[in-house]
Amino acid sequence: MRGGVDNARAGRRIRRPAARSSRRGVGYVGVALVGALAAAGLAACGTSSAGTGPVTLNFYMFPDSSGAIQEAANNCGAQSHGKYTILYNKLPTAADQQRLQMARRVAAGDASLDILGLDVTWEAEFAQAGWIRPWTGVYKQQAIAGTLKGPLQTAIWHGQLVAVPYNSNTQLLWYRSDLVKTPPKTWAQMISDAEQLARQGKAHLIEIQGAQYEGTVVWFNTLTVSAGGSILNPASTAAQLGPPAVKALSIMKQLATSSVADPSLPVQMEDQNRLAMEAGSAAFELNYPFVYPAMKADNPKLFKVFKWAPYPSVYPGRPARVTIGGADLAVSSTSQHPQLAFQAILCLRNAENQLNAAIKGGLPPTLASVYNNPKMQAAYPFRHLILAQVNSGAVRPKTPLYQVVSVQISHQVSPPSSIDPRTTEPGLHTGINNALQGKGLTP
Repeated sequence: MRGGVDNARAGRRIRRPAARSSRRGVGYVGVALVGALAAAGLAACGTSSAGTGPVTLNFYMFPDSSGAIQEAANNCGAQSHGKYTILYNKLPTAADQQRLQMARRVAAGDASLDILGLDVTWEAEFAQAGWIRPWTGVYKQQAIAGTLKGPLQTAIWHGQLVAVPYNSNTQLLWYRSDLVKTPPKTWAQMISDAEQLARQGKAHLIEIQGAQYEGTVVWFNTLTVSAGGSILNPASTAAQLGPPAVKALSIMKQLATSSVADPSLPVQMEDQNRLAMEAGSAAFELNYPFVYPAMKADNPKLFKVFKWAPYPSVYPGRPARVTIGGADLAVSSTSQHPQLAFQAILCLRNAENQLNAAIKGGLPPTLASVYNNPKMQAAYPFRHLILAQVNSGAVRPKTPLYQVVSVQISHQVSPPSSIDPRTTEPGLHTGINNALQGKGLTP
């Protein structure tokens, strides 16, 4: 998911989830359209409190059933010594609706928005539109201190810190140790191992996200960056792609047309991958850590041989750079209490609250110190692997037009079996450049 996948918040939760919403989004809205939608009848919902009592800071974030976010809001209000209280407003479950609701309201000048929970692909759009405030001075120093460099990159636009990483996520290689004694280190090895299992008549499928949505964009981005490339140029003004993207497309094609691809690959998302692995038909799974407690609850027998390893690399000796998900916290440009909002964000994502969110809500931390807390051991026996991959992780293309760039990619790489690396790469190049120039927004 940008889920995040991140998204899903790209696997944002470690608890057993419901099926994840599409992370493809609804396409780039743009300041003019958002303003038009707002003017068409969107009313601001509530205002921050004024007067002699504590200020009410309105905090908009994805819905969290674990209670960790609400606890953080309560704790921070209490610790502010009467300066503010935090009202946690739950956004819709679907990521595209979360983005649209906040964009509409801030573009309309809604002063009731104070703290915004952003998917890690929205920062460029919100910052470029002037919808969020940059972090400067002592608040910036405090926000950066101890933050992992991978997640920190998601919160930077044009060299400026525009948000603060709240949680992150990364995919691991999950495998069955009763079938695989030594986990493969590369994609080539993994496919070869799976093919050998198939010849032996054993469970052998490789589970990964192949549907036409954000999860497949994450797969393509991970392979491209791991091959030494990038989807966009450093200035985010044009497609870069080239040989690394061709290599990524070749791997996707190779898996999709092999005997070890799940027959449902063209429609699979994270939760379908989880279910297939739990059913015992797969030997390998590329997925987020939520699959670990789910396997423990759903198939205790298989859980005993359910192991994890680093995400497979594209080339031997070159570790993969896995696309990270998660969410960042930003101060709305329309907030009437920006200084208090900055202070509240620093509290919401402090070590204590990140630890609680990791254990209760399954949200991998963005502060390095939390990974060393002994309380992390039970929930995250693989925490050091997550730490390493998140810290060196790849971010998705940073552009205010990410929504349409993502749509272009997902439509051209799914179904993966239809990929022809020689023609798909130039097609992607043209489609992405058109998207960046506002042409052909619908593939």
